[in-house]
Amino acid sequence: MDMGDYPAAIELLGKAIELAPWDSELRMMRADCHKQMGDYIAAISDIKPTTKLVSDNTGAYLQLSELHYDMGELEDALREIRECLKLDPDHKDCFPFYKKMKKLNKQMTSAQDLVNNGEAEAHILNEMYDEAVNDYQQAKNINEHLNKVQEGLERAQKLQKQSKKRDYYKILGLKRSATKKEILKSYRKLAVQWHPDQYKGEDKKKAEKMFIDVAAAKEVLTDPEKRAKYDNGEDPLDPEAQQGGGNPWQHGGFPFGEGFQFKFHFN
Repeated sequence: MDMGDYPAAIELLGKAIELAPWDSELRMMRADCHKQMGDYIAAISDIKPTTKLVSDNTGAYLQLSELHYDMGELEDALREIRECLKLDPDHKDCFPFYKKMKKLNKQMTSAQDLVNNGEAEAHILNEMYDEAVNDYQQAKNINEHLNKVQEGLERAQKLQKQSKKRDYYKILGLKRSATKKEILKSYRKLAVQWHPDQYKGEDKKKAEKMFIDVAAAKEVLTDPEKRAKYDNGEDPLDPEAQQGGGNPWQHGGFPFGEGFQFKFHFN
């Protein structure tokens, strides 16, 4: 341990503990080695039995609470520090740590409530991405350690950025909650409307672009995997998101040669 060779120390301590499983000092030494290696779960497993092996082991409960806190497990941290206070309500280290944990847990609960209320997700469904980002940012300001908040914020930011590009739902005139049946129905209607061979207007280039956009929207939104990526803020047909390989829609242009006769299929 003094040389910092913690794997070797853990191996030797393991042999010693097999011979003297009741020795709390050996377990605490091995727990310290695990902590030095960043294996907090193993450290907790070693410290936990010492709360039974040694009476009034307030130090062990404090260490358990600190380890759970370092792992972001505030409820577990609170549980362990309360055990310390049961033994000594005025413990000079446990009491201030308890106050800190209680405050953080309250903040986390407030942040979690903000997310659970569904306001941010409702904004996303209504394509109000700026509002969704603001909601998640507010929750993050309350407690930055809540994984669900960080994940939601990143997703909302992706969708916010995505909304400034091609919006497949808007192309088909649908909401994000649209079913596959609704997507196909809208696709068939718009594909006929913008089909270059049937378009009656003068702006043929616009018809070509719209036809391709409609086909791209249908391709993404009727494929569960591609739609999931798109709903998470990633456009699977965006050339910037592609890692090599071509993309038939990548320039938003018309990939077919002049005079090409479309054979349209309502899949």
